[in-house]
Amino acid sequence: MALRLIADFDLGKDVLPWLRGQLAASAAAGARGGGPGVSENNYECLRVQNVERNRNIIYTYKHLYTFEKDLQVVSCSVNREKTLLAASLVQAAKEGRSNELQPGSKCLTLLVEIHPINNVKVLKAVDSYIWVQFLYPHIESRPQPKNHLLLLSEEKYIEQFHIQVVQEDGNRVVIKNSGHLPKERVAEDFVWAQWDMSEQRLYYIDLKKSRSVLKCIQFYADEHFNLMFEAPLDISLSVSGFKLVNFGYSDLQDQEELSEHLTLCVFTNHTGSLCVCYCPNFDSWEQITYSVFYFHKGHSKTFTTTLGSVDSRVTKGITFLNLDYYVAVYLPGHFFHLLNIQHPDLICHSLFLTENSEVIDMLPHSPLQSLSGSLVLDSCSGKLYRAFLNQSYLLEFLWSTRLDCERMALLHCVLSCGQDPQQLEAKIIQWISENISACHSFDLIQEFIIASSYWSIYPETSNMDKLLPYSSLLTWDTEIPGITLVTEEIPLPLMKIHSFKGYWEKLNSNLEYVKYSKPHLHYNNSVVRREWHNLISEEKTGKRRSTVYVRNILDNAIKVISNLEAKNLEPRLTPLFQEEDNHQQLLIGLMVSELRDHLLRHLQGVEKKKIEQMVLDYVSKLLDLICQILEASWRKHNLHPWALHFNRQASAAEFAVFHIMTRILEATNTLFLPLPPGFHTLHMILGVRCLPLHNLLHYIDHGVLLLTEAAVTRLMKDLDNTEKNEKLKFSIIMRLPPLTGQKICRLWDHPVSSNMISRNHVKQLLQNYNKQPWSSVMDKSSFSVEFLPLNYFIHILTDIESSNPALYAFEGHDNVDAKFVEEAALKHTAMLLGL
Repeated sequence: MALRLIADFDLGKDVLPWLRGQLAASAAAGARGGGPGVSENNYECLRVQNVERNRNIIYTYKHLYTFEKDLQVVSCSVNREKTLLAASLVQAAKEGRSNELQPGSKCLTLLVEIHPINNVKVLKAVDSYIWVQFLYPHIESRPQPKNHLLLLSEEKYIEQFHIQVVQEDGNRVVIKNSGHLPKERVAEDFVWAQWDMSEQRLYYIDLKKSRSVLKCIQFYADEHFNLMFEAPLDISLSVSGFKLVNFGYSDLQDQEELSEHLTLCVFTNHTGSLCVCYCPNFDSWEQITYSVFYFHKGHSKTFTTTLGSVDSRVTKGITFLNLDYYVAVYLPGHFFHLLNIQHPDLICHSLFLTENSEVIDMLPHSPLQSLSGSLVLDSCSGKLYRAFLNQSYLLEFLWSTRLDCERMALLHCVLSCGQDPQQLEAKIIQWISENISACHSFDLIQEFIIASSYWSIYPETSNMDKLLPYSSLLTWDTEIPGITLVTEEIPLPLMKIHSFKGYWEKLNSNLEYVKYSKPHLHYNNSVVRREWHNLISEEKTGKRRSTVYVRNILDNAIKVISNLEAKNLEPRLTPLFQEEDNHQQLLIGLMVSELRDHLLRHLQGVEKKKIEQMVLDYVSKLLDLICQILEASWRKHNLHPWALHFNRQASAAEFAVFHIMTRILEATNTLFLPLPPGFHTLHMILGVRCLPLHNLLHYIDHGVLLLTEAAVTRLMKDLDNTEKNEKLKFSIIMRLPPLTGQKICRLWDHPVSSNMISRNHVKQLLQNYNKQPWSSVMDKSSFSVEFLPLNYFIHILTDIESSNPALYAFEGHDNVDAKFVEEAALKHTAMLLGL
């Protein structure tokens, strides 16, 4: 199933065998002494009552053995040392039974010394229900002299009792001054409250002028507590309503009068997120509406989904589960919605499945209660689980789904799991290679490279979700089948304190970002694109800026490649990183420089050295993912080294690899991402082998294939001078930049190359020619020819060369025919004379 539940505690396995042993022993004792013993019914009503911060689990079976009366437990809690038990009890409903608690009271709240003598103190005896909860603010294991207990009343007030204990006669722990326990009022006039046991936080809602306001109190180890924030909530609550979340799990909270109220819960995680999930009462059986308030993002989303046929009755309530970076919303048998709470802007980053999906049938059908963090309680079976996203199942689903929106959501889900990233990336790359053309709404390679690079560095420090791109998409306009949504801006929580640590510091940072950071601060390569084009233009015109600046950029690239090679010790199948690719190294170095400056501007309090390493890791990851895709394709098609020779016919496998490389190039060009040095050379070699000449030239002219010096050099050396190859070579040379073309011509022993070399040499000689009198030139001539224009031209060239032999030394003369020099000179002269 999409959710993976690992049982931490199971009443049936962890308690029931012991209880049956007690039953057998009690039955034997009863048979001998004639006593009643313990009946089978005692464990038929096994029930979890509460789960404490340190995973202490309180359960009951029929009744608490401490009490002789037949009582029903409303709420109970035990302190960390297991020396005090607080319990709130009501008389079990039986006909003809009078109230045996205290006259005028419906609920009795007791504080019991349980180590070792079971002394009992009555805290409350009132005609309203009471819930109790010990605080667990201390992390250390040593016993604490003071305990703190919360009491929540159905009359809508919350009190805190301070209970001092002393140790007597060795192991006896008793309450000091039990006749007068200090207490204070924590909150009042609330209609809803939730307890977060792990973080020791109390969330509650009160109504101010018919407006719902969410508040949070943080309890600390030194007795004091703070009101942390107030946040208005646009939801409908009744003044007469009353609902508690995670204050024990008694039968009372399952009663119909309570379950008819709304479903509402607060979820947080370590990144500083704050979500309120809300579902009002169902107005009809045909559709359901629920809202999520993303306070850390400054907006809410209200979702509406149909429930299938009218006959499809809703027999169980909606469930909200906290799954760290996600919140799961599902209605058993109807739908499952996995909401991305870190990046909720685009609906395609969340997974929505309807009752038509087989995934729905595999979800738990019993109601689950999300406690704190990943803990989940199934109160019906008495099992306590840790809930995770099931990475292996989500991967299987990724292979089978046909919807782009589901592919997008699942890709991000599996990457967020963070389990064995290398194996995970290999499986995703295999899926991409099989579905390279399947997606129409987004580019698979782009999304994988951006998302995987993001998750590789996200855990390094906070605020990375605001500074690095999470997705290749900025918008999503396609509807998600079965669901509609409305997005609204919401007021941000008002922080009530000014000094923050831990979670509160991160939440405050998120809120400050929403207030002041518009537009978003996500890094993009627009500056790199502009600067790279400037450097390439300067290179072509010979007006390059400071050598030190360029050297620093290239040094950045060298660091990235060294960082990448240090993490990949296995030899590569593909011939990458084997040549000096100046253009790609400039792009890599520029990206390092710009990304480093971007993070230094916005990451406060992070060491410069750490940021520099993070940047190297991020850019290295981008390049490594491209290499992995290419390596997987190379391995899948079993390519051999002879694939890099021009004088062989291309195979179907090489066509497939060429296609993958073209898609990689398309993906990186759009985002202006660097490629591994050697990529363009390999791509060009495969292009020459796989494409007919007219297609090849079309790819070159449109920038799909780049004429790298390494690729063209191999082409000139490997191919002989057949008519077909001559045509190819000439077409290639004519498309080369002038400087590169001059180098390549010297490698081709052919009249055409000799002609080009001659032209270039003559052009170079004449560029700085200053015309002199005829007699001066003729005096220096040592020979002449009958054709006077040519004779004059030869004298000019001779004069220029002799004036500065070192400057005009002719290179590459091995492939030059002197006759072609004459032809070039004659043609040039004819042009000058207008003949």
